[in-house]
Amino acid sequence: MARVLLQREVARRFAGGLLELEVEASSYRALVTALDVRFPGIAQALTVRTAVAIDGEIYADPLLEPIGPHSEVQFLPVIGGG
Repeated sequence: MARVLLQREVARRFAGGLLELEVEASSYRALVTALDVRFPGIAQALTVRTAVAIDGEIYADPLLEPIGPHSEVQFLPVIGGG
């Protein structure tokens, strides 16, 4: 199962404060769907000002990225710059 790390605010609002979860999924899309089934509304929250790192690599558009059984998926706040 993939290890999923949530942002503190998302974890508090949707996952009862759980910052770390294990989710079985073969793609990013399947992972987000599984999270939304478990925590209704979390999928929408994960699309707002959130970056995604899969196994340490940050993706701008992770929708079709594969997730391995030992992958780590981290949801990070987007940092603005200028």
